[in-house]
Amino acid sequence: MRIFVLGTGATGSYLAHLLVRQGHQVTCGDRDLDRAHHFLGKKSKIPVVQVNARNLWGIVSAARGSQLLVNSSASVFNEIVLRAALRIRAHYLDLSAHLTRHPFKAEQLRFDSRFKEKKRAAVITAGAAPGLTNLLVARAAAMMDTVQEVYIRLYESTESDDPVSQWSAEVSFDEAVSRPRIVRGGKFRFGKRFGEPEKFRFPPPIGEATVVLAAQDEVGTVPHFIPLKEMDVKIGGNEIDRLRRWYRQGKLSRSRGLVASRFPKTSSPRQVARLIRKGVLQNARFAAAVVVRGVKKDQQIEVRCDALFPSLYQIRQRGLALSPVSYATAQMAALFIKHFPRESAGVFPPGAIPLEYRQAILKDLRSRDIRLTLKVTRKKPSDDEEDF
Repeated sequence: MRIFVLGTGATGSYLAHLLVRQGHQVTCGDRDLDRAHHFLGKKSKIPVVQVNARNLWGIVSAARGSQLLVNSSASVFNEIVLRAALRIRAHYLDLSAHLTRHPFKAEQLRFDSRFKEKKRAAVITAGAAPGLTNLLVARAAAMMDTVQEVYIRLYESTESDDPVSQWSAEVSFDEAVSRPRIVRGGKFRFGKRFGEPEKFRFPPPIGEATVVLAAQDEVGTVPHFIPLKEMDVKIGGNEIDRLRRWYRQGKLSRSRGLVASRFPKTSSPRQVARLIRKGVLQNARFAAAVVVRGVKKDQQIEVRCDALFPSLYQIRQRGLALSPVSYATAQMAALFIKHFPRESAGVFPPGAIPLEYRQAILKDLRSRDIRLTLKVTRKKPSDDEEDF
Protein backbone atom coordinates (compact mmCIF):
# COMPACT_ATOMS: atom_id res chain seq x y z
CA MET A 1 0.00 0.00 0.00
CA ARG A 2 0.91 3.64 -0.36
CA ILE A 3 0.88 4.86 3.25
CA PHE A 4 1.17 8.36 4.67
CA VAL A 5 2.28 8.52 8.34
CA LEU A 6 1.41 11.83 10.00
CA GLY A 7 3.58 12.51 13.05
CA THR A 8 7.19 11.36 13.00
CA GLY A 9 8.15 11.10 16.65
CA ALA A 10 9.46 8.05 18.49
CA THR A 11 6.50 5.82 17.59
CA GLY A 12 5.71 7.23 14.13
CA SER A 13 9.30 7.03 12.90
CA TYR A 14 9.77 3.43 14.04
CA LEU A 15 6.37 2.51 12.57
CA ALA A 16 7.44 4.02 9.23
CA HIS A 17 10.57 1.84 9.19
CA LEU A 18 8.51 -1.26 10.03
CA LEU A 19 6.05 -0.52 7.21
CA VAL A 20 8.89 -0.13 4.71
CA ARG A 21 10.15 -3.57 5.78
CA GLN A 22 6.66 -4.94 5.16
CA GLY A 23 6.95 -3.75 1.56
CA HIS A 24 4.78 -0.64 1.72
CA GLN A 25 5.54 2.66 0.00
CA VAL A 26 5.76 5.10 2.93
CA THR A 27 5.83 8.89 3.17
CA CYS A 28 5.99 10.76 6.48
CA GLY A 29 4.60 14.15 7.42
CA ASP A 30 5.55 16.40 10.32
CA ARG A 31 5.45 20.12 11.08
CA ASP A 32 9.12 20.04 12.14
CA LEU A 33 11.27 18.51 9.39
CA ASP A 34 14.50 18.66 11.41
CA ARG A 35 12.85 16.80 14.28
CA ALA A 36 11.40 14.23 11.87
CA HIS A 37 14.77 13.52 10.25
CA HIS A 38 16.28 13.31 13.74
CA PHE A 39 13.87 10.52 14.70
CA LEU A 40 14.03 8.70 11.36
CA GLY A 41 17.83 8.68 11.42
CA LYS A 42 20.50 10.00 9.08
CA LYS A 43 20.50 6.90 6.88
CA SER A 44 16.73 6.87 6.36
CA LYS A 45 15.50 7.24 2.78
CA ILE A 46 11.86 7.65 3.76
CA PRO A 47 10.57 10.92 2.26
CA VAL A 48 9.27 13.53 4.71
CA VAL A 49 7.05 16.50 3.88
CA GLN A 50 6.18 19.45 6.08
CA VAL A 51 2.56 19.43 7.20
CA ASN A 52 0.70 20.69 10.25
CA ALA A 53 -1.81 18.26 11.79
CA ARG A 54 -4.11 21.22 12.50
CA ASN A 55 -4.42 22.04 8.79
CA LEU A 56 -7.00 19.85 7.03
CA TRP A 57 -6.14 21.00 3.51
CA GLY A 58 -2.44 20.72 4.23
CA ILE A 59 -2.93 17.05 5.14
CA VAL A 60 -5.12 16.47 2.07
CA SER A 61 -2.48 17.99 -0.20
CA ALA A 62 0.41 16.08 1.40
CA ALA A 63 -1.34 12.69 1.58
CA ARG A 64 -3.21 12.75 -1.74
CA GLY A 65 -2.75 9.48 -3.60
CA SER A 66 -2.20 7.47 -0.41
CA GLN A 67 -4.27 4.36 0.21
CA LEU A 68 -3.89 4.52 3.99
CA LEU A 69 -3.56 7.59 6.22
CA VAL A 70 -2.04 6.91 9.66
CA ASN A 71 -2.39 9.47 12.44
CA SER A 72 0.65 8.99 14.65
CA SER A 73 0.43 12.53 16.00
CA ALA A 74 -1.55 13.60 19.08
CA SER A 75 -5.09 12.22 19.36
CA VAL A 76 -6.48 15.77 19.59
CA PHE A 77 -6.08 15.85 15.78
CA ASN A 78 -8.03 12.63 15.13
CA GLU A 79 -11.13 14.29 13.70
CA ILE A 80 -9.13 16.52 11.36
CA VAL A 81 -7.14 13.57 10.02
CA LEU A 82 -10.30 11.45 9.70
CA ARG A 83 -11.87 14.15 7.53
CA ALA A 84 -8.69 14.31 5.45
CA ALA A 85 -8.81 10.54 4.88
CA LEU A 86 -12.42 10.80 3.70
CA ARG A 87 -11.56 13.60 1.27
CA ILE A 88 -8.80 11.59 -0.40
CA ARG A 89 -10.83 8.34 -0.16
CA ALA A 90 -8.13 6.61 1.90
CA HIS A 91 -8.34 4.03 4.65
CA TYR A 92 -7.42 5.34 8.11
CA LEU A 93 -5.66 4.19 11.28
CA ASP A 94 -4.79 5.92 14.56
CA LEU A 95 -3.29 4.96 17.91
CA SER A 96 -5.55 6.52 20.57
CA ALA A 97 -8.73 8.52 21.23
CA HIS A 98 -9.15 11.98 22.73
CA LEU A 99 -12.61 11.60 24.35
CA THR A 100 -13.49 15.29 24.69
CA ARG A 101 -16.70 15.63 22.65
CA HIS A 102 -18.16 12.62 24.46
CA PRO A 103 -16.11 11.54 27.51
CA PHE A 104 -17.34 7.93 27.35
CA LYS A 105 -17.35 7.27 23.60
CA ALA A 106 -14.39 7.50 21.21
CA GLU A 107 -14.88 10.47 18.88
CA GLN A 108 -13.84 8.44 15.84
CA LEU A 109 -17.01 6.32 16.06
CA ARG A 110 -19.03 9.33 14.84
CA PHE A 111 -17.48 8.85 11.41
CA ASP A 112 -18.75 5.29 10.89
CA SER A 113 -21.50 6.13 8.39
CA ARG A 114 -19.22 8.43 6.39
CA PHE A 115 -16.58 5.73 5.99
CA LYS A 116 -19.27 3.26 4.96
CA GLU A 117 -20.45 5.71 2.29
CA LYS A 118 -16.89 5.96 0.94
CA LYS A 119 -16.44 2.17 1.24
CA ARG A 120 -13.33 2.67 3.32
CA ALA A 121 -12.22 1.26 6.70
CA ALA A 122 -10.93 3.16 9.72
CA VAL A 123 -9.19 1.12 12.43
CA ILE A 124 -8.93 3.21 15.59
CA THR A 125 -6.91 3.03 18.84
CA ALA A 126 -4.68 0.46 17.13
CA GLY A 127 -1.60 0.40 19.36
CA ALA A 128 -0.66 -1.66 22.40
CA ALA A 129 -2.84 -0.14 25.16
CA PRO A 130 -5.31 0.65 23.70
CA GLY A 131 -5.13 -1.77 20.80
CA LEU A 132 -3.81 -5.15 21.85
CA THR A 133 -5.73 -4.83 25.12
CA ASN A 134 -8.98 -4.49 23.12
CA LEU A 135 -8.12 -7.59 21.10
CA LEU A 136 -7.52 -9.57 24.27
CA VAL A 137 -10.85 -8.45 25.74
CA ALA A 138 -12.63 -9.56 22.57
CA ARG A 139 -10.73 -12.86 22.59
CA ALA A 140 -11.81 -13.57 26.17
CA ALA A 141 -15.39 -12.41 25.58
CA ALA A 142 -15.74 -14.85 22.67
CA MET A 143 -15.23 -17.70 25.15
CA MET A 144 -18.29 -16.65 27.17
CA ASP A 145 -22.05 -16.47 26.73
CA THR A 146 -22.26 -13.22 28.68
CA VAL A 147 -19.59 -10.83 29.97
CA GLN A 148 -19.92 -9.30 33.42
CA GLU A 149 -16.60 -7.64 34.27
CA VAL A 150 -13.57 -6.37 32.32
CA TYR A 151 -10.43 -5.19 34.09
CA ILE A 152 -7.30 -3.96 32.32
CA ARG A 153 -4.06 -3.62 34.27
CA LEU A 154 -0.94 -1.92 32.89
CA TYR A 155 2.59 -1.62 34.21
CA GLU A 156 4.97 1.16 33.17
CA SER A 157 8.30 1.53 34.91
CA THR A 158 11.48 3.43 34.11
CA GLU A 159 14.74 3.00 36.01
CA SER A 160 16.24 6.45 35.59
CA ASP A 161 17.94 9.15 37.64
CA ASP A 162 15.81 11.81 35.90
CA PRO A 163 12.19 11.75 34.62
CA VAL A 164 12.19 10.07 31.20
CA SER A 165 8.67 9.66 29.89
CA GLN A 166 7.77 6.61 27.80
CA TRP A 167 4.95 8.62 26.20
CA SER A 168 5.04 12.06 24.59
CA ALA A 169 4.92 14.96 27.04
CA GLU A 170 1.45 16.03 25.83
CA VAL A 171 -0.03 12.52 26.10
CA SER A 172 1.50 11.95 29.55
CA PHE A 173 0.21 15.27 30.87
CA ASP A 174 -3.28 14.84 29.39
CA GLU A 175 -3.59 11.36 30.91
CA ALA A 176 -2.31 12.58 34.28
CA VAL A 177 -4.83 15.42 34.62
CA SER A 178 -7.87 13.58 33.19
CA ARG A 179 -10.43 11.81 35.33
CA PRO A 180 -10.54 8.01 34.87
CA ARG A 181 -13.55 6.63 33.04
CA ILE A 182 -15.13 3.53 34.53
CA VAL A 183 -18.27 1.41 34.24
CA ARG A 184 -20.14 0.52 37.42
CA GLY A 185 -23.47 -1.29 37.46
CA GLY A 186 -23.67 -1.04 33.67
CA LYS A 187 -23.36 2.76 33.69
CA PHE A 188 -20.50 5.04 32.71
CA ARG A 189 -19.00 7.07 35.52
CA PHE A 190 -15.93 9.12 36.36
CA GLY A 191 -13.58 7.57 38.89
CA LYS A 192 -11.28 9.30 41.34
CA ARG A 193 -7.90 10.28 39.94
CA PHE A 194 -5.28 7.76 41.12
CA GLY A 195 -8.04 6.15 43.20
CA GLU A 196 -9.01 2.60 44.19
CA PRO A 197 -5.47 1.25 44.77
CA GLU A 198 -5.09 -2.52 44.68
CA LYS A 199 -2.33 -5.10 44.59
CA PHE A 200 -1.98 -6.88 41.25
CA ARG A 201 0.51 -9.57 40.32
CA PHE A 202 2.08 -9.22 36.87
CA PRO A 203 4.12 -12.02 35.24
CA PRO A 204 7.82 -12.33 36.15
CA PRO A 205 10.11 -10.49 36.30
CA ILE A 206 7.68 -7.74 37.39
CA GLY A 207 5.68 -9.44 40.13
CA GLU A 208 3.28 -7.69 42.48
CA ALA A 209 2.64 -3.96 42.08
CA THR A 210 0.13 -1.42 43.34
CA VAL A 211 -2.17 -0.22 40.55
CA VAL A 212 -4.54 2.77 40.58
CA LEU A 213 -7.29 4.12 38.34
CA ALA A 214 -6.06 5.87 35.20
CA ALA A 215 -7.64 7.64 32.21
CA GLN A 216 -7.37 5.12 29.36
CA ASP A 217 -9.20 4.89 26.03
CA GLU A 218 -10.47 1.30 26.25
CA VAL A 219 -13.50 2.38 28.30
CA GLY A 220 -14.49 4.61 25.37
CA THR A 221 -14.77 1.67 22.95
CA VAL A 222 -15.13 -1.76 24.59
CA PRO A 223 -18.53 -1.25 26.36
CA HIS A 224 -20.07 0.02 23.10
CA PHE A 225 -19.48 -3.37 21.47
CA ILE A 226 -19.52 -5.80 24.41
CA PRO A 227 -22.34 -5.49 26.99
CA LEU A 228 -20.88 -5.54 30.50
CA LYS A 229 -21.56 -4.38 34.05
CA GLU A 230 -18.13 -3.44 35.39
CA MET A 231 -14.99 -2.09 33.74
CA ASP A 232 -11.94 -0.06 34.72
CA VAL A 233 -8.29 0.41 33.78
CA LYS A 234 -5.52 0.72 36.36
CA ILE A 235 -1.81 1.38 36.00
CA GLY A 236 1.13 0.50 38.25
CA GLY A 237 4.85 1.22 38.23
CA ASN A 238 7.11 4.05 39.30
CA GLU A 239 5.86 6.43 36.60
CA ILE A 240 2.28 6.41 37.89
CA ASP A 241 3.64 6.51 41.47
CA ARG A 242 5.48 9.73 40.63
CA LEU A 243 2.34 11.30 39.11
CA ARG A 244 0.28 10.24 42.11
CA ARG A 245 2.78 11.89 44.44
CA TRP A 246 2.72 15.16 42.45
CA TYR A 247 -1.08 15.09 42.48
CA ARG A 248 -1.16 14.75 46.27
CA GLN A 249 1.30 17.66 46.53
CA GLY A 250 -0.95 19.85 44.38
CA LYS A 251 1.61 20.04 41.57
CA LEU A 252 -0.55 18.36 38.95
CA SER A 253 -3.51 20.23 37.43
CA ARG A 254 -4.67 21.66 34.10
CA SER A 255 -4.50 25.19 35.53
CA ARG A 256 -0.78 24.79 36.27
CA GLY A 257 -0.20 23.54 32.73
CA LEU A 258 2.51 21.27 31.40
CA VAL A 259 5.77 21.72 33.33
CA ALA A 260 8.71 20.69 31.13
CA SER A 261 10.82 19.46 34.05
CA ARG A 262 8.09 16.96 35.02
CA PHE A 263 7.01 16.05 31.48
CA PRO A 264 10.12 16.13 29.30
CA LYS A 265 9.88 15.93 25.52
CA THR A 266 10.15 12.54 23.92
CA SER A 267 13.79 11.54 23.56
CA SER A 268 15.03 10.72 20.06
CA PRO A 269 16.76 7.34 19.50
CA ARG A 270 20.15 9.08 19.63
CA GLN A 271 19.24 10.78 22.93
CA VAL A 272 17.98 7.51 24.41
CA ALA A 273 21.24 5.81 23.43
CA ARG A 274 23.21 8.64 25.06
CA LEU A 275 21.19 8.39 28.29
CA ILE A 276 21.85 4.65 28.39
CA ARG A 277 25.59 5.09 27.82
CA LYS A 278 25.80 7.68 30.60
CA GLY A 279 23.91 5.41 32.99
CA VAL A 280 21.10 7.93 33.47
CA LEU A 281 18.60 5.49 31.96
CA GLN A 282 19.16 1.95 33.17
CA ASN A 283 16.05 0.04 32.09
CA ALA A 284 12.30 0.31 31.45
CA ARG A 285 9.43 -2.18 31.37
CA PHE A 286 5.91 -2.30 29.96
CA ALA A 287 3.28 -4.99 30.46
CA ALA A 288 -0.48 -5.37 30.05
CA ALA A 289 -2.98 -7.75 31.63
CA VAL A 290 -6.66 -8.25 30.82
CA VAL A 291 -9.05 -10.01 33.19
CA VAL A 292 -12.55 -10.81 31.89
CA ARG A 293 -15.23 -12.50 33.99
CA GLY A 294 -18.54 -13.85 32.75
CA VAL A 295 -20.74 -16.90 32.32
CA LYS A 296 -20.39 -19.92 30.01
CA LYS A 297 -23.18 -22.52 30.08
CA ASP A 298 -24.42 -21.30 33.48
CA GLN A 299 -20.93 -21.55 34.93
CA GLN A 300 -18.80 -18.63 36.15
CA ILE A 301 -15.61 -18.30 34.14
CA GLU A 302 -12.58 -16.00 34.31
CA VAL A 303 -10.15 -15.47 31.44
CA ARG A 304 -6.87 -13.71 32.05
CA CYS A 305 -4.52 -12.65 29.23
CA ASP A 306 -1.03 -11.28 29.90
CA ALA A 307 1.17 -9.48 27.38
CA LEU A 308 4.81 -8.88 28.28
CA PHE A 309 6.77 -6.60 25.98
CA PRO A 310 10.58 -6.47 25.58
CA SER A 311 12.33 -4.33 28.18
CA LEU A 312 14.52 -1.37 27.28
CA TYR A 313 17.58 -3.56 27.84
CA GLN A 314 16.26 -6.26 25.48
CA ILE A 315 15.32 -3.67 22.85
CA ARG A 316 18.78 -2.14 23.09
CA GLN A 317 20.32 -5.58 22.51
CA ARG A 318 18.48 -5.62 19.18
CA GLY A 319 20.29 -2.45 18.18
CA LEU A 320 17.32 -0.14 18.81
CA ALA A 321 17.11 2.88 21.12
CA LEU A 322 13.39 2.96 21.89
CA SER A 323 11.25 2.92 24.99
CA PRO A 324 9.21 -0.28 25.51
CA VAL A 325 6.00 1.73 24.97
CA SER A 326 7.14 3.15 21.61
CA TYR A 327 8.39 -0.27 20.54
CA ALA A 328 5.15 -2.04 21.53
CA THR A 329 2.85 0.61 20.04
CA ALA A 330 4.66 0.74 16.70
CA GLN A 331 4.90 -3.05 16.44
CA MET A 332 1.20 -3.46 17.14
CA ALA A 333 0.23 -0.70 14.68
CA ALA A 334 2.36 -2.43 12.03
CA LEU A 335 0.48 -5.68 12.67
CA PHE A 336 -2.89 -3.93 12.41
CA ILE A 337 -1.75 -2.55 9.04
CA LYS A 338 -0.37 -5.91 7.90
CA HIS A 339 -3.79 -7.44 8.57
CA PHE A 340 -5.87 -4.39 7.67
CA PRO A 341 -9.54 -5.13 6.77
CA ARG A 342 -9.42 -3.36 3.40
CA GLU A 343 -12.55 -5.14 2.16
CA SER A 344 -14.61 -3.80 5.09
CA ALA A 345 -16.20 -0.38 5.46
CA GLY A 346 -16.82 1.69 8.59
CA VAL A 347 -15.00 2.58 11.80
CA PHE A 348 -13.59 -0.35 13.80
CA PRO A 349 -12.00 -0.43 17.24
CA PRO A 350 -9.58 -3.38 17.45
CA GLY A 351 -12.06 -5.70 19.12
CA ALA A 352 -14.65 -5.08 16.38
CA ILE A 353 -12.58 -5.81 13.26
CA PRO A 354 -13.48 -9.08 11.50
CA LEU A 355 -12.51 -12.21 13.41
CA GLU A 356 -10.05 -13.55 10.81
CA TYR A 357 -7.96 -10.37 11.05
CA ARG A 358 -7.97 -10.40 14.85
CA GLN A 359 -6.82 -14.01 14.88
CA ALA A 360 -4.04 -13.25 12.38
CA ILE A 361 -2.75 -10.36 14.50
CA LEU A 362 -2.65 -12.43 17.69
CA LYS A 363 -0.93 -15.26 15.81
CA ASP A 364 1.79 -12.85 14.65
CA LEU A 365 2.61 -11.53 18.13
CA ARG A 366 5.41 -14.00 18.75
CA SER A 367 7.25 -12.77 15.64
CA ARG A 368 7.31 -9.31 17.25
CA ASP A 369 8.86 -10.56 20.51
CA ILE A 370 5.63 -10.01 22.44
CA ARG A 371 4.98 -12.80 24.95
CA LEU A 372 1.32 -13.64 25.38
CA THR A 373 -0.21 -16.07 27.89
CA LEU A 374 -3.84 -17.00 28.48
CA LYS A 375 -5.35 -18.67 31.52
CA VAL A 376 -8.93 -19.86 31.95
CA THR A 377 -10.40 -20.48 35.39
CA ARG A 378 -13.79 -22.10 35.82
CA LYS A 379 -15.38 -21.37 39.16
CA LYS A 380 -16.28 -24.79 40.53
CA PRO A 381 -16.46 -26.03 44.11
CA SER A 382 -13.09 -27.67 43.46
CA ASP A 383 -11.85 -24.41 41.92
CA ASP A 384 -10.27 -26.29 39.02
CA GLU A 385 -8.05 -24.34 36.66
CA GLU A 386 -7.26 -24.95 33.04
CA ASP A 387 -4.18 -23.44 31.43
CA PHE A 388 -4.07 -22.79 27.73
